Amino acid sequence: MSLNRRSFTKAAVAVAVAGAVGVGVMASAFAAVSLTGAGSTWVYPLVVKWSAAYEKATGNKINYQGIGSGGGIAQIKAGTVAFGASDMPLKPEDLQKAGLIQFPTAIAGEDMVMNLPGIKPGELILSGPLVADIYLGKIKKWNAPEIAKLNPGVKLPDMDITVVHRSDGSGTTFTFADYLSKVSPEWKEKIGANTSLNWPVGVGGKGNEGVAAYVQRIPGSIGYVEYAYILENKLTYARMINRDGKVVSPSLKGFQDAAAHVDFTKAQDFYVILTDQPGPGTWPISGCTWQILSKSAPKETNEQVTKFFNWGFEHGQSMAESIAFGPLPTSTVDAIKAYWKKNLGI
Repeated sequence: MSLNRRSFTKAAVAVAVAGAVGVGVMASAFAAVSLTGAGSTWVYPLVVKWSAAYEKATGNKINYQGIGSGGGIAQIKAGTVAFGASDMPLKPEDLQKAGLIQFPTAIAGEDMVMNLPGIKPGELILSGPLVADIYLGKIKKWNAPEIAKLNPGVKLPDMDITVVHRSDGSGTTFTFADYLSKVSPEWKEKIGANTSLNWPVGVGGKGNEGVAAYVQRIPGSIGYVEYAYILENKLTYARMINRDGKVVSPSLKGFQDAAAHVDFTKAQDFYVILTDQPGPGTWPISGCTWQILSKSAPKETNEQVTKFFNWGFEHGQSMAESIAFGPLPTSTVDAIKAYWKKNLGI
């Protein structure tokens, strides 16, 4: 066995068998599997829900660490976890070079949240170009004419804007920056889209939870977080103007409308981007999370990982929908299973 395969065996999978012997009586327990995964904080609420239910149903435990997509990619490459999770899909050539595969998990979206006295959730309307200018540091006050123009009748406070962004390598940041790159030529030229950026202004929070916490604490702040964190923390969120010029609120249906314009089954290694899709009801900052596995991991490791996610696809969709994660179409799940068989022999 290679050193790489040993590292996966030691760090990613633990199999424990417990037995008890009494006088004249012997009892034994079935082997219980424990897997460790790490990465996306976007998908953290979903994986935690699935993990708890999966352990109850099977006795097998999934330990998931929300450390950001960049960390998840680094750890699966290093062989220290059984699976990594990223909201930025890796390009097929990068997967091939690193000996990795990836598959989608669920569809979701992110939105702008803010801490503004007197402003109710969903009351404020923003556009992509306007958000880009805020994050470029060009718009500095909440009652700026550009914001007031989109919000007639809304009493905007005379407050400085404090920009909050991610401090860690983040697929949530990639999705956000990819959207801004599509609606703002200046953003595309100066900043671009990646998991980590050279931010022109603002303060950084670690993870979706870190950004949410900063926004809750700092009056006049604005940040971007995955929708489940908005629901969980009851944050004040914005409505957005989508590609069709319609004002929309974040919703599971809006995320699914975005996904309806792409075909995962025809994309090599499921590489698709869901931001700024057309459609009157489409949410503009929609995205997906991918699970990343290593081909060099022991086969039993990948078998257990795929069993867990297959269980989620088959039994966890109501849990996903309860926190606004959209289930994958049956055709996509079938394509994922075929992909596992082709690349992992599972």
